[in-house]
Amino acid sequence: MISTIAIRAKYIGASVLTMAVLAACAPLGPNYQRPEPLSATTTGAAVRELPPQYKEAAASANALLKPVSGAAAAVTDWWKSFNDPKLDALMVQVAQANQNVAQAEAKYRQATATTQQAQAARFPTLGTSASATRSSQAANGVRTTSQSLSTGFSASWELDLWGRVRRSIESGDASAAASASDLAATTLSLQAQLATNYGALRALDVQRGLLEDSVAAYQRSLQLTRNRYEAGVVAKSDVAQAQSQLFSAQAQLIDTGAQRATLEHSIAVLTGRLPSELTIVRVDGYPLTLPAVAASVPSELLQRRPDIAAAERRMAAANAQIGITVAAYYPTISLSGSLGQRGTTLADLLSLPNRFWSVGPALALSLFDGGARDASKAQAQAAYDQTVAAYRQTILTAIAEVEDSLSTLRVLAEELVVQQQAVQAAQEAVTIALNQYKAGTVSFLNAATAQAAEYSARRTELGLRSQQFSASVALIKALGG
Repeated sequence: MISTIAIRAKYIGASVLTMAVLAACAPLGPNYQRPEPLSATTTGAAVRELPPQYKEAAASANALLKPVSGAAAAVTDWWKSFNDPKLDALMVQVAQANQNVAQAEAKYRQATATTQQAQAARFPTLGTSASATRSSQAANGVRTTSQSLSTGFSASWELDLWGRVRRSIESGDASAAASASDLAATTLSLQAQLATNYGALRALDVQRGLLEDSVAAYQRSLQLTRNRYEAGVVAKSDVAQAQSQLFSAQAQLIDTGAQRATLEHSIAVLTGRLPSELTIVRVDGYPLTLPAVAASVPSELLQRRPDIAAAERRMAAANAQIGITVAAYYPTISLSGSLGQRGTTLADLLSLPNRFWSVGPALALSLFDGGARDASKAQAQAAYDQTVAAYRQTILTAIAEVEDSLSTLRVLAEELVVQQQAVQAAQEAVTIALNQYKAGTVSFLNAATAQAAEYSARRTELGLRSQQFSASVALIKALGG
């Protein structure tokens, strides 16, 4: 009896040792190495490298990417550089309550669970069973009744000899990391959208103040014209022109309310609320200041942009899938065993002689599949090549977005200087035209034209400042926050 148990233990131990040695083999398929960010040129030249700096940053007369301290550059709450507590509170609500962010977070949890499922294949599958049957049959007029009781314990384990399981875990880990980066990219995109809408809303607040000033000025002009008409100095057409100018400005003032409401509703949805649940109090004279954006170079985008990180992790996942298809060419080896008791009565069930056991390996290999494995491998290789192209395209797009934002800011800065001069000239023209009108040397049309030109110049200046605010947000988003 002891000899039999020793032989069984020796057999099982040898099987486990063999299994451990085989499982230690390196997995099949290519090991992942991150490709170069840029591919070779169409002329077949060597692989290109990322430029040392941005083209538009070098072309800017004034530094748009400004050196900042290390502590400031490390802050992830980039919106705090706008120094607006209301904006800070809204940004936090985007991360906590926005439903698109919630969807991305759920996808990340789903990817994590998939990885855990793949990791479970590294361990044996254990199970237990119990059964009780009672049967009756008649033979030669005699009926006999019998019963059978059994309990058992089973275990099975697939040897990861060729690395299929390890490649599956590798793919799952990379996919989960890509989902985490997708979550970060979604959050960044929505927060940038919120900042843009918030800046546009505050620009409308400033524009409303500008229109209110213009309406007040046009009311004074209308009163002046009525006084001169009653005195018989000017014609009634001047009064009509003054009224038309005033009513037009009042209509524009009303229209800003509709535009502001639309932006406020959009901000409410971004923060996960109903439009009726959010009211943003008007702020007169909002500064629309531009933040200092930390100096950066194109190579830093590979670490800072979440969409690039997601594309890179998808390459790793696709590369691991190639190894899974290669492992399909080799046999599947598994070890299984069972142990239990059988008997006709409960006493027999607990009796040692009624014990049964089995243990042994199993091998399965597909000898012919009509080229299915070849097609699967080719499909996996093509999918990997697709992710490489997507990775490189994401990098090109990211660099182009930074360049676009830098060029926009540079042009807007130059344009704003000229426009501010136009505002000064328009204000002087209004003063001169009104004085001439009061003196009776020109008609009201001259004064009205000057006033309209002055309002248009001031509105254009405000529009440029609003565009600068939006372009700054776009630059921060393009740099990865």
